[in-house]
Amino acid sequence: MPTFAAFIQATYMNTTITPALRERCNGTCELCTNEAATTAYAVSPKNSDVIENEVAICNTCLSAMDNPADVLHWHCLAGSIWNTEPAVQALSYRILYKYKDQEWANEIIETVELDEAVTNWALSVFEVKAVHRDSNGNELLNGDTVVLTQGLNVKGANFMAPKGTIVRKIRLVADNTEQIEGKINEQTIVILTKYVRKS
Repeated sequence: MPTFAAFIQATYMNTTITPALRERCNGTCELCTNEAATTAYAVSPKNSDVIENEVAICNTCLSAMDNPADVLHWHCLAGSIWNTEPAVQALSYRILYKYKDQEWANEIIETVELDEAVTNWALSVFEVKAVHRDSNGNELLNGDTVVLTQGLNVKGANFMAPKGTIVRKIRLVADNTEQIEGKINEQTIVILTKYVRKS
């Protein structure tokens, strides 16, 4: 999971509030709704090319984003999570999720059912890229060539792949970092990454 600093950096990009965004928010912060909006933020991974990706926020919310100790301020998200704008919902949910271990934040999260696309947008910053590694800890990529570090009895086939067998143009198994696919004797098989080394 990213550090708070990385989380904040990934959450937004600073832009000037456009007349259209100022009209949408009536000049008021879309998170706390207590102060004048001063900054437009594009919620990553989207950018500020359209207003639908932006949230108008005030200096107080901006300061709270830079200060992870300023937790009490974010109780205001109990209101903004119900905003009709998906960007406001996504940013509110993202900040709340950062504090999900605290009862107040978890209660707010539990009270709302957001569209799945909004939730995925909000949680995209917390996703950790799955990395496939060989027996030596080297990262494996699609198309790599590997060498078997021990003999493998290929299930469902009538042969054994001996130690030292070269497997070219491997494919990573997307939902399992411990498995790759490769061809041995013209047959595609699943191989455990702990039994290969990158060539």
